[in-house]
Amino acid sequence: MAEALIQDFTRGDLFKPMLKFSIPFMLSNALQVLYSMTDMLIVGKFTGSAGISAVMSGGFLVMFLTMTGMGMATGGQVMVSQLIGKGEKSRLNIAIGSLLTMSMITALIMSVLSVILAPGLMKLMQVPAEAFSGGTAYLYICGGGLFFIYVYNAASAVLRGVGDSIRPFKFIVISAILNVLLDLLFVAYSRWGVAGAAAATVISQAVAMILVLEYIYRCRSVFGFEFRTKNFVCDKAATWALIKLGIPFAVRFGAINISMIFVASLINSLGVAASAAFGIALRLDEFANKISQGVMMAVSTIVGQNIGSGNIERIRKGVYYAWGICGGFFLAYGLIMYFFNRELFMLFTGDEEVLNLAPAIVAMLLLHYPALLIMKGTNGFVQGIGNAVFGLVIALLDGFVCRIFFSWFFGIKLNMGLTGMVLGYALATYSTALPNMFYFFFVPWHKRKTVI
Repeated sequence: MAEALIQDFTRGDLFKPMLKFSIPFMLSNALQVLYSMTDMLIVGKFTGSAGISAVMSGGFLVMFLTMTGMGMATGGQVMVSQLIGKGEKSRLNIAIGSLLTMSMITALIMSVLSVILAPGLMKLMQVPAEAFSGGTAYLYICGGGLFFIYVYNAASAVLRGVGDSIRPFKFIVISAILNVLLDLLFVAYSRWGVAGAAAATVISQAVAMILVLEYIYRCRSVFGFEFRTKNFVCDKAATWALIKLGIPFAVRFGAINISMIFVASLINSLGVAASAAFGIALRLDEFANKISQGVMMAVSTIVGQNIGSGNIERIRKGVYYAWGICGGFFLAYGLIMYFFNRELFMLFTGDEEVLNLAPAIVAMLLLHYPALLIMKGTNGFVQGIGNAVFGLVIALLDGFVCRIFFSWFFGIKLNMGLTGMVLGYALATYSTALPNMFYFFFVPWHKRKTVI
Protein backbone atom coordinates (compact mmCIF):
# COMPACT_ATOMS: atom_id res chain seq x y z
CA MET A 1 0.00 0.00 0.00
CA ALA A 2 2.87 2.38 0.77
CA GLU A 3 4.10 2.33 -2.79
CA ALA A 4 0.63 3.22 -4.05
CA LEU A 5 0.35 6.22 -1.74
CA ILE A 6 3.86 7.66 -1.66
CA GLN A 7 5.20 8.73 -5.05
CA ASP A 8 8.93 9.16 -5.59
CA PHE A 9 9.84 11.99 -7.99
CA THR A 10 13.59 11.73 -7.43
CA ARG A 11 14.26 9.14 -10.15
CA GLY A 12 13.07 8.03 -13.58
CA ASP A 13 11.14 10.01 -16.18
CA LEU A 14 9.83 13.34 -14.86
CA PHE A 15 7.54 14.98 -17.43
CA LYS A 16 4.84 12.31 -17.63
CA PRO A 17 4.68 11.68 -13.86
CA MET A 18 4.64 15.45 -13.27
CA LEU A 19 1.81 15.97 -15.76
CA LYS A 20 -0.11 13.04 -14.29
CA PHE A 21 0.45 14.47 -10.79
CA SER A 22 -0.56 17.99 -11.88
CA ILE A 23 -3.82 17.18 -13.66
CA PRO A 24 -5.80 16.15 -10.54
CA PHE A 25 -4.61 19.34 -8.81
CA MET A 26 -5.66 21.41 -11.82
CA LEU A 27 -9.07 19.73 -11.91
CA SER A 28 -9.44 20.07 -8.12
CA ASN A 29 -8.67 23.78 -8.26
CA ALA A 30 -11.01 24.22 -11.22
CA LEU A 31 -13.81 22.60 -9.25
CA GLN A 32 -13.11 24.79 -6.22
CA VAL A 33 -13.36 27.88 -8.40
CA LEU A 34 -16.48 26.54 -10.08
CA TYR A 35 -18.33 26.11 -6.84
CA SER A 36 -17.06 29.52 -5.73
CA MET A 37 -18.42 30.88 -9.01
CA THR A 38 -21.65 28.98 -8.38
CA ASP A 39 -22.17 31.00 -5.20
CA MET A 40 -21.87 34.19 -7.18
CA LEU A 41 -23.84 32.94 -10.18
CA ILE A 42 -26.83 31.73 -8.19
CA VAL A 43 -26.70 34.69 -5.81
CA GLY A 44 -26.54 37.04 -8.80
CA LYS A 45 -29.58 35.45 -10.40
CA PHE A 46 -31.69 35.62 -7.24
CA THR A 47 -30.40 38.69 -5.38
CA GLY A 48 -28.96 40.91 -8.15
CA SER A 49 -25.77 42.97 -8.29
CA ALA A 50 -25.89 43.76 -4.56
CA GLY A 51 -25.61 40.03 -3.82
CA ILE A 52 -22.64 39.66 -6.16
CA SER A 53 -20.93 42.59 -4.45
CA ALA A 54 -21.62 41.03 -1.03
CA VAL A 55 -20.14 37.65 -1.99
CA MET A 56 -17.12 39.32 -3.59
CA SER A 57 -16.40 41.48 -0.53
CA GLY A 58 -17.10 38.76 2.02
CA GLY A 59 -15.11 36.26 -0.01
CA PHE A 60 -12.04 38.51 -0.02
CA LEU A 61 -12.12 38.74 3.76
CA VAL A 62 -12.66 35.00 4.24
CA MET A 63 -9.69 34.36 1.96
CA PHE A 64 -7.60 36.77 4.03
CA LEU A 65 -8.57 34.97 7.25
CA THR A 66 -7.47 31.63 5.78
CA MET A 67 -3.96 32.91 5.00
CA THR A 68 -2.43 31.67 8.26
CA GLY A 69 -3.80 28.18 7.66
CA MET A 70 -2.63 28.21 4.05
CA GLY A 71 0.83 29.26 5.21
CA MET A 72 1.07 26.40 7.68
CA ALA A 73 -0.32 23.92 5.16
CA THR A 74 2.25 25.02 2.58
CA GLY A 75 4.99 24.68 5.16
CA GLY A 76 3.67 21.24 6.07
CA GLN A 77 3.71 20.13 2.44
CA VAL A 78 7.33 21.27 2.07
CA MET A 79 8.32 19.50 5.28
CA VAL A 80 6.63 16.23 4.29
CA SER A 81 8.03 16.24 0.73
CA GLN A 82 11.57 16.93 1.96
CA LEU A 83 11.31 14.09 4.50
CA ILE A 84 10.24 11.77 1.66
CA GLY A 85 13.14 12.95 -0.49
CA LYS A 86 15.62 12.33 2.35
CA GLY A 87 14.18 8.84 2.89
CA GLU A 88 12.99 9.67 6.43
CA LYS A 89 9.40 8.41 6.25
CA SER A 90 9.59 7.41 9.92
CA ARG A 91 9.43 11.10 10.87
CA LEU A 92 6.11 11.67 9.11
CA ASN A 93 4.29 10.93 12.37
CA ILE A 94 5.64 13.97 14.19
CA ALA A 95 5.26 16.18 11.09
CA ILE A 96 1.58 15.26 10.61
CA GLY A 97 0.72 15.52 14.31
CA SER A 98 2.32 18.94 14.66
CA LEU A 99 0.72 20.27 11.48
CA LEU A 100 -2.82 19.16 12.39
CA THR A 101 -2.52 20.39 15.97
CA MET A 102 -1.24 23.84 15.03
CA SER A 103 -3.89 24.16 12.32
CA MET A 104 -6.74 23.36 14.70
CA ILE A 105 -5.58 25.80 17.36
CA THR A 106 -5.05 28.60 14.87
CA ALA A 107 -8.41 27.94 13.20
CA LEU A 108 -10.31 28.38 16.45
CA ILE A 109 -8.55 31.69 17.12
CA MET A 110 -9.23 33.02 13.62
CA SER A 111 -12.89 31.95 13.73
CA VAL A 112 -13.48 33.95 16.91
CA LEU A 113 -11.72 37.00 15.44
CA SER A 114 -13.72 36.83 12.20
CA VAL A 115 -17.06 36.84 14.02
CA ILE A 116 -16.05 39.68 16.35
CA LEU A 117 -14.53 41.88 13.63
CA ALA A 118 -16.99 41.19 10.78
CA PRO A 119 -18.89 44.55 10.77
CA GLY A 120 -15.71 46.57 11.17
CA LEU A 121 -13.99 44.75 8.33
CA MET A 122 -16.97 45.39 6.06
CA LYS A 123 -16.79 49.12 6.82
CA LEU A 124 -13.06 49.09 6.18
CA MET A 125 -13.70 47.66 2.70
CA GLN A 126 -16.22 50.42 1.93
CA VAL A 127 -18.80 47.82 0.95
CA PRO A 128 -21.77 49.55 -0.75
CA ALA A 129 -24.77 50.02 1.54
CA GLU A 130 -26.92 47.70 -0.60
CA ALA A 131 -24.43 44.87 -0.08
CA PHE A 132 -23.33 45.53 3.51
CA SER A 133 -25.72 43.26 5.41
CA GLY A 134 -25.27 40.39 2.95
CA GLY A 135 -21.49 40.67 3.04
CA THR A 136 -21.49 40.74 6.85
CA ALA A 137 -23.67 37.63 7.01
CA TYR A 138 -21.36 35.87 4.54
CA LEU A 139 -18.35 36.67 6.74
CA TYR A 140 -20.11 35.61 9.95
CA ILE A 141 -20.98 32.19 8.55
CA CYS A 142 -17.83 31.42 6.53
CA GLY A 143 -15.60 32.92 9.21
CA GLY A 144 -17.26 30.73 11.81
CA GLY A 145 -16.49 27.71 9.63
CA LEU A 146 -12.77 28.41 9.24
CA PHE A 147 -11.96 25.30 11.30
CA PHE A 148 -13.03 23.06 8.42
CA ILE A 149 -10.96 25.00 5.88
CA TYR A 150 -7.82 24.98 8.05
CA VAL A 151 -7.92 21.29 8.89
CA TYR A 152 -8.79 20.27 5.33
CA ASN A 153 -5.88 22.31 3.95
CA ALA A 154 -3.47 20.79 6.49
CA ALA A 155 -4.57 17.20 5.80
CA SER A 156 -4.49 17.76 2.03
CA ALA A 157 -0.98 19.20 2.36
CA VAL A 158 0.13 15.87 3.81
CA LEU A 159 -1.24 14.03 0.77
CA ARG A 160 0.37 16.51 -1.63
CA GLY A 161 3.70 16.16 0.16
CA VAL A 162 3.79 12.39 -0.31
CA GLY A 163 2.84 12.74 -3.99
CA ASP A 164 -0.87 11.87 -3.84
CA SER A 165 -3.05 14.15 -5.94
CA ILE A 166 -5.85 11.70 -6.78
CA ARG A 167 -7.55 11.53 -3.38
CA PRO A 168 -7.78 15.32 -2.83
CA PHE A 169 -9.36 15.53 -6.28
CA LYS A 170 -12.01 12.95 -5.38
CA PHE A 171 -12.81 14.77 -2.15
CA ILE A 172 -13.17 18.09 -3.98
CA VAL A 173 -15.52 16.53 -6.55
CA ILE A 174 -17.83 15.37 -3.77
CA SER A 175 -17.57 18.73 -1.99
CA ALA A 176 -18.23 20.70 -5.19
CA ILE A 177 -21.31 18.69 -6.14
CA LEU A 178 -22.67 19.07 -2.61
CA ASN A 179 -22.01 22.81 -2.68
CA VAL A 180 -23.97 23.27 -5.90
CA LEU A 181 -26.91 21.25 -4.60
CA LEU A 182 -26.96 23.18 -1.33
CA ASP A 183 -26.71 26.49 -3.21
CA LEU A 184 -29.81 25.57 -5.16
CA LEU A 185 -31.59 24.47 -1.98
CA PHE A 186 -30.63 27.41 0.24
CA VAL A 187 -30.52 30.28 -2.27
CA ALA A 188 -32.78 29.36 -5.17
CA TYR A 189 -35.43 27.37 -3.28
CA SER A 190 -35.34 28.63 0.32
CA ARG A 191 -34.38 32.19 -0.70
CA TRP A 192 -31.82 32.63 2.07
CA GLY A 193 -29.78 34.93 -0.15
CA VAL A 194 -26.08 35.49 0.54
CA ALA A 195 -26.32 33.71 3.90
CA GLY A 196 -27.54 30.59 2.10
CA ALA A 197 -24.54 30.64 -0.22
CA ALA A 198 -22.22 30.95 2.79
CA ALA A 199 -23.93 28.05 4.58
CA ALA A 200 -23.60 25.86 1.47
CA THR A 201 -19.88 26.65 1.30
CA VAL A 202 -19.22 25.84 4.96
CA ILE A 203 -21.13 22.54 4.90
CA SER A 204 -19.38 21.35 1.74
CA GLN A 205 -15.98 22.23 3.24
CA ALA A 206 -16.83 20.33 6.41
CA VAL A 207 -17.61 17.24 4.35
CA ALA A 208 -14.29 17.55 2.47
CA MET A 209 -12.44 17.78 5.80
CA ILE A 210 -14.14 14.65 7.15
CA LEU A 211 -13.33 12.71 3.96
CA VAL A 212 -9.62 13.54 3.95
CA LEU A 213 -9.19 12.80 7.66
CA GLU A 214 -11.02 9.51 7.29
CA TYR A 215 -8.69 8.57 4.43
CA ILE A 216 -5.55 9.35 6.44
CA TYR A 217 -7.01 7.32 9.32
CA ARG A 218 -7.64 4.31 7.07
CA CYS A 219 -4.07 4.53 5.75
CA ARG A 220 -2.48 5.30 9.10
CA SER A 221 -0.06 2.38 8.76
CA VAL A 222 1.46 4.08 5.71
CA PHE A 223 1.66 7.57 7.19
CA GLY A 224 2.70 6.26 10.60
CA PHE A 225 0.16 8.53 12.30
CA GLU A 226 -2.29 7.20 14.88
CA PHE A 227 -5.33 9.32 15.70
CA ARG A 228 -4.69 9.30 19.43
CA THR A 229 -4.59 12.22 21.84
CA LYS A 230 -0.89 11.72 22.58
CA ASN A 231 -0.04 12.25 18.88
CA PHE A 232 -1.80 15.61 18.64
CA VAL A 233 1.15 17.51 20.06
CA CYS A 234 3.53 20.13 18.71
CA ASP A 235 6.94 18.47 18.39
CA LYS A 236 9.69 21.02 18.96
CA ALA A 237 11.65 20.46 15.73
CA ALA A 238 8.59 20.07 13.51
CA THR A 239 6.84 23.05 15.09
CA TRP A 240 9.87 25.26 14.65
CA ALA A 241 10.11 24.22 10.99
CA LEU A 242 6.40 24.98 10.52
CA ILE A 243 6.82 28.38 12.17
CA LYS A 244 9.86 29.24 10.04
CA LEU A 245 7.98 28.26 6.90
CA GLY A 246 4.36 28.90 7.84
CA ILE A 247 4.59 32.45 9.16
CA PRO A 248 6.46 33.86 6.13
CA PHE A 249 4.15 31.94 3.78
CA ALA A 250 1.10 33.19 5.68
CA VAL A 251 2.31 36.79 5.68
CA ARG A 252 3.14 36.41 2.01
CA PHE A 253 -0.36 35.18 1.14
CA GLY A 254 -1.86 37.77 3.49
CA ALA A 255 0.09 40.67 1.97
CA ILE A 256 -1.22 39.85 -1.48
CA ASN A 257 -4.74 39.43 -0.12
CA ILE A 258 -4.60 42.72 1.79
CA SER A 259 -3.59 44.45 -1.41
CA MET A 260 -6.55 42.82 -3.18
CA ILE A 261 -8.84 44.05 -0.40
CA PHE A 262 -7.43 47.55 -0.89
CA VAL A 263 -8.10 47.41 -4.63
CA ALA A 264 -11.59 46.04 -4.00
CA SER A 265 -12.19 48.88 -1.54
CA LEU A 266 -11.18 51.45 -4.16
CA ILE A 267 -13.49 49.84 -6.70
CA ASN A 268 -16.34 49.50 -4.16
CA SER A 269 -16.26 53.26 -3.76
CA LEU A 270 -17.26 53.55 -7.44
CA GLY A 271 -20.62 51.88 -6.79
CA VAL A 272 -22.40 48.54 -7.04
CA ALA A 273 -21.99 48.10 -10.81
CA ALA A 274 -18.20 48.55 -10.68
CA SER A 275 -17.96 46.31 -7.61
CA ALA A 276 -20.05 43.57 -9.24
CA ALA A 277 -18.13 43.79 -12.54
CA PHE A 278 -14.78 43.51 -10.78
CA GLY A 279 -16.07 40.61 -8.69
CA ILE A 280 -17.16 38.70 -11.80
CA ALA A 281 -13.87 39.44 -13.58
CA LEU A 282 -11.88 38.17 -10.61
CA ARG A 283 -13.91 34.96 -10.52
CA LEU A 284 -13.15 34.37 -14.20
CA ASP A 285 -9.50 35.28 -13.69
CA GLU A 286 -9.36 33.05 -10.62
CA PHE A 287 -10.42 30.13 -12.78
CA ALA A 288 -7.26 30.47 -14.87
CA ASN A 289 -5.09 31.27 -11.88
CA LYS A 290 -6.25 28.34 -9.76
CA ILE A 291 -6.14 25.75 -12.56
CA SER A 292 -2.55 26.68 -13.37
CA GLN A 293 -1.80 26.70 -9.65
CA GLY A 294 -2.24 22.94 -9.81
CA VAL A 295 1.03 22.84 -11.74
CA MET A 296 2.64 25.05 -9.08
CA MET A 297 1.53 22.63 -6.34
CA ALA A 298 3.09 19.75 -8.25
CA VAL A 299 6.33 21.69 -8.73
CA SER A 300 6.49 22.38 -5.00
CA THR A 301 6.33 18.68 -4.13
CA ILE A 302 8.79 17.68 -6.88
CA VAL A 303 11.27 20.38 -5.84
CA GLY A 304 10.88 19.47 -2.16
CA GLN A 305 11.67 15.83 -2.77
CA ASN A 306 14.60 16.57 -5.04
CA ILE A 307 16.17 19.22 -2.82
CA GLY A 308 15.99 16.57 -0.08
CA SER A 309 17.77 14.03 -2.28
CA GLY A 310 20.15 16.53 -3.91
CA ASN A 311 18.89 16.12 -7.50
CA ILE A 312 19.37 19.70 -8.68
CA GLU A 313 18.93 19.14 -12.42
CA ARG A 314 15.52 17.52 -11.85
CA ILE A 315 14.45 20.67 -10.03
CA ARG A 316 15.36 22.80 -13.05
CA LYS A 317 13.53 20.41 -15.37
CA GLY A 318 10.44 20.61 -13.19
CA VAL A 319 10.30 24.41 -13.48
CA TYR A 320 10.83 24.30 -17.26
CA TYR A 321 8.07 21.74 -17.68
CA ALA A 322 5.75 23.91 -15.57
CA TRP A 323 6.34 26.88 -17.84
CA GLY A 324 5.57 24.79 -20.90
CA ILE A 325 2.33 23.34 -19.51
CA CYS A 326 1.06 26.69 -18.19
CA GLY A 327 2.04 28.58 -21.37
CA GLY A 328 -0.38 26.64 -23.54
CA PHE A 329 -3.14 26.92 -20.96
CA PHE A 330 -2.88 30.71 -20.47
CA LEU A 331 -2.80 31.31 -24.21
CA ALA A 332 -6.01 29.34 -24.79
CA TYR A 333 -7.88 30.75 -21.80
CA GLY A 334 -6.74 34.30 -22.54
CA LEU A 335 -8.16 34.15 -26.06
CA ILE A 336 -11.51 32.93 -24.71
CA MET A 337 -11.59 35.74 -22.15
CA TYR A 338 -10.71 38.37 -24.74
CA PHE A 339 -13.23 37.41 -27.41
CA PHE A 340 -16.12 36.25 -25.21
CA ASN A 341 -15.89 38.47 -22.14
CA ARG A 342 -19.45 39.82 -22.41
CA GLU A 343 -20.90 36.33 -22.86
CA LEU A 344 -18.97 35.10 -19.83
CA PHE A 345 -20.22 38.01 -17.71
CA MET A 346 -23.79 37.22 -18.81
CA LEU A 347 -23.53 33.90 -16.98
CA PHE A 348 -23.62 35.91 -13.75
CA THR A 349 -25.83 38.90 -14.45
CA GLY A 350 -28.09 40.58 -16.98
CA ASP A 351 -27.36 44.06 -15.62
CA GLU A 352 -26.43 46.08 -18.70
CA GLU A 353 -24.37 48.54 -16.67
CA VAL A 354 -22.20 45.69 -15.41
CA LEU A 355 -21.93 44.03 -18.84
CA ASN A 356 -20.72 47.27 -20.44
CA LEU A 357 -17.71 47.27 -18.11
CA ALA A 358 -16.60 43.75 -19.11
CA PRO A 359 -14.35 44.52 -22.14
CA ALA A 360 -12.21 47.14 -20.39
CA ILE A 361 -11.76 45.14 -17.19
CA VAL A 362 -10.85 41.92 -19.02
CA ALA A 363 -8.39 43.72 -21.31
CA MET A 364 -6.51 45.05 -18.27
CA LEU A 365 -6.50 41.70 -16.44
CA LEU A 366 -5.08 39.84 -19.43
CA LEU A 367 -1.91 41.94 -19.15
CA HIS A 368 -0.77 39.94 -16.13
CA TYR A 369 -1.02 36.50 -17.76
CA PRO A 370 2.66 36.40 -18.86
CA ALA A 371 3.65 37.16 -15.25
CA LEU A 372 1.31 34.46 -13.92
CA LEU A 373 2.90 32.00 -16.34
CA ILE A 374 6.36 32.70 -14.91
CA MET A 375 5.10 32.54 -11.33
CA LYS A 376 3.52 29.10 -11.57
CA GLY A 377 6.94 27.56 -12.05
CA THR A 378 9.01 29.82 -9.83
CA ASN A 379 6.55 30.11 -6.90
CA GLY A 380 6.40 26.33 -6.66
CA PHE A 381 10.19 26.25 -6.85
CA VAL A 382 10.62 28.83 -4.04
CA GLN A 383 8.14 26.94 -1.86
CA GLY A 384 9.71 23.56 -2.56
CA ILE A 385 13.24 24.59 -1.56
CA GLY A 386 11.76 26.07 1.62
CA ASN A 387 12.86 29.69 1.11
CA ALA A 388 9.79 31.22 2.70
CA VAL A 389 11.62 34.46 3.61
CA PHE A 390 12.45 35.28 -0.01
CA GLY A 391 8.83 34.59 -0.97
CA LEU A 392 7.71 36.88 1.85
CA VAL A 393 9.93 39.78 0.75
CA ILE A 394 8.72 39.52 -2.83
CA ALA A 395 5.08 39.29 -1.72
CA LEU A 396 5.47 42.43 0.38
CA LEU A 397 6.90 44.17 -2.68
CA ASP A 398 3.97 42.93 -4.78
CA GLY A 399 1.19 43.52 -2.26
CA PHE A 400 2.06 46.46 -0.06
CA VAL A 401 4.16 48.43 -2.53
CA CYS A 402 3.30 47.75 -6.15
CA ARG A 403 -0.30 46.54 -6.16
CA ILE A 404 -1.58 49.20 -3.77
CA PHE A 405 0.53 51.99 -5.26
CA PHE A 406 -0.14 51.14 -8.92
CA SER A 407 -3.89 50.82 -8.38
CA TRP A 408 -3.99 54.16 -6.59
CA PHE A 409 -1.61 55.83 -9.08
CA PHE A 410 -3.41 54.80 -12.27
CA GLY A 411 -6.93 54.90 -10.86
CA ILE A 412 -6.85 57.99 -8.64
CA LYS A 413 -3.72 60.02 -9.43
CA LEU A 414 -4.02 59.68 -13.22
CA ASN A 415 -7.82 59.78 -12.96
CA MET A 416 -8.28 56.59 -15.02
CA GLY A 417 -10.98 55.33 -12.66
CA LEU A 418 -11.97 51.66 -12.77
CA THR A 419 -9.74 50.84 -15.75
CA GLY A 420 -6.69 52.33 -14.05
CA MET A 421 -7.33 50.47 -10.80
CA VAL A 422 -7.53 47.13 -12.60
CA LEU A 423 -4.45 48.03 -14.68
CA GLY A 424 -2.45 48.69 -11.51
CA TYR A 425 -3.70 45.40 -10.03
CA ALA A 426 -2.48 43.53 -13.12
CA LEU A 427 0.93 45.19 -13.54
CA ALA A 428 1.86 44.53 -9.90
CA THR A 429 2.09 40.80 -10.68
CA TYR A 430 5.40 41.41 -12.47
CA SER A 431 6.97 42.54 -9.18
CA THR A 432 6.78 38.89 -8.11
CA ALA A 433 7.42 37.17 -11.43
CA LEU A 434 10.64 38.96 -12.41
CA PRO A 435 12.53 38.68 -9.08
CA ASN A 436 11.50 35.02 -8.84
CA MET A 437 12.91 34.34 -12.29
CA PHE A 438 16.15 36.14 -11.41
CA TYR A 439 16.48 34.05 -8.24
CA PHE A 440 15.93 30.81 -10.17
CA PHE A 441 18.55 31.57 -12.84
CA PHE A 442 21.27 33.48 -10.97
CA VAL A 443 21.23 32.72 -7.21
CA PRO A 444 23.01 29.58 -5.81
CA TRP A 445 19.84 28.18 -4.22
CA HIS A 446 21.11 24.59 -4.61
CA LYS A 447 23.27 25.10 -1.50
CA ARG A 448 20.24 25.43 0.79
CA LYS A 449 19.66 22.88 3.57
CA THR A 450 16.37 21.07 4.12
CA VAL A 451 13.94 22.57 6.63
CA ILE A 452 13.96 19.74 9.19
